[in-house]
Amino acid sequence: MYKEIYLVDDEELINTVHALMFRKLGLEDRLRTFTNPELALDCIRFRENPEEHILLFLDINMPEMTGFEFLEFMYLEKIPATIDVVIVSSSIDEKDNKKAATYTKYVRGYVNKPLGSSEITKFLGIEQAISSPTSS
Repeated sequence: MYKEIYLVDDEELINTVHALMFRKLGLEDRLRTFTNPELALDCIRFRENPEEHILLFLDINMPEMTGFEFLEFMYLEKIPATIDVVIVSSSIDEKDNKKAATYTKYVRGYVNKPLGSSEITKFLGIEQAISSPTSS
């Protein structure tokens, strides 16, 4: 399981909508949201335990730094492969999907905005636990 879950999107509204999805799944205590990708990258760079796993939902088109530039920094700085990245984008350009697939060390998927609970649970590996009915 992931120690933390990062939402990195320059639009506060998108982060809020996505955070609500995590709250419904009872995961808000692990969630960190960033509208500035440079701050998210700093948190990854300077974390206490680089072996702890983080799931990072990353937007591509951001003004300070694109999602692809973010990934380039991760490669250049040899960030441990304990960071799993899911690209979350409104882009329908197939080139973006293909480019994301070239970052195999980190990228685990590419989904369209907005995130849905099925995508979240898929990447967290808790799909069956969330979707199975409970008996009272």
